Amino acid sequence: MKQIPLAIALDTAPSFDSFVIGANAMAVAHLGAMQAASPPVYLWGPSGSGKTHLLHALADRFQQRGLRVGWFSAADPAPWAVDDTRSLLVFDGCDEFDAHQQQSAFALFVEATTRAAPVASAGRVPPVDLPLRDDLRSRLGWGHVLAIAPLSEEQTRATLRREADRRGLFLSDDVMDYLLTRFARDLKHLMVLLDRLDEFALVTKRAITVPLVKQMLAEEGR
Repeated sequence: MKQIPLAIALDTAPSFDSFVIGANAMAVAHLGAMQAASPPVYLWGPSGSGKTHLLHALADRFQQRGLRVGWFSAADPAPWAVDDTRSLLVFDGCDEFDAHQQQSAFALFVEATTRAAPVASAGRVPPVDLPLRDDLRSRLGWGHVLAIAPLSEEQTRATLRREADRRGLFLSDDVMDYLLTRFARDLKHLMVLLDRLDEFALVTKRAITVPLVKQMLAEEGR
């Protein structure tokens, strides 16, 4: 008989404090110092490097000050409404914007800059390489362009082990090697995998071992 896990969520809300800085100290400091009239900023780096985490942290910082934030991503169908009460605009996944999203993003960007409201954007490539219309691409590169570097393998291992320790889980070197050689090494995917392992270990009442990982994946059909 399997034990049903309690629905207890750990505090994993993206914030500047929970971001693993690695080589990104300058970018984190810049974002943390942004105010309601700061110039635009664009973050670029590979998938899983932490761009969305940092955008969420910035949005949360503004909202904690009682300011309104408009968040738009490639997952949000256009058109996007203009609202002059927003104190921050966020565009995530700019490299995946379709033609309608690009049109809406350009209109929102122009409206925000007329009010000196900051715009924070992110994509997987620098602004000059974005597959977007010229006017939007040039505006995304107007302000500060910050490269976000992924963690090294050593930093990823240390972060994953620290998170496991925080949850009261033991990850052996064998398990760590298995995870890092067979799955994407970015923290976004690894933390999701750790969530699943945590729950599966609780349900089966077993320690996390390589055979347990293989069993979980087999039951998930992976």
